[in-house]
Amino acid sequence: LQLVESGGGLVQPGGSLRLSCAASGFTFSRSTMSWYRQAPGKERELVAVITSDASSTDYADSVKGRFTISRDNAKNTVYLQMNSLKPEDTATYYCRARRIGMYDYWGQGTQVTVSS
Repeated sequence: LQLVESGGGLVQPGGSLRLSCAASGFTFSRSTMSWYRQAPGKERELVAVITSDASSTDYADSVKGRFTISRDNAKNTVYLQMNSLKPEDTATYYCRARRIGMYDYWGQGTQVTVSS
């Protein structure tokens, strides 16, 4: 089982990043996928979630209109497109795969730093 995040880095305010989470070892296409983030000294929070068939998405109020979650079930990958980044978006971003009653997996995280 693996969830491997990538795409983090340092970006200036107003910039964009695209995070990817590549999955293996489980039935990705039947999993609800989410992105969470955790800033230093703060609790981990839900950023975005997408259903297994991509028919529904939801976002934290703080990122609505700026972030977009998507998935490619053929590539076993979920994405988080982040636009108009703000310093308060600085955090470690984690990918989560969940299938209720069966499994709940987390990736190792990727760091996003928004700073001039």
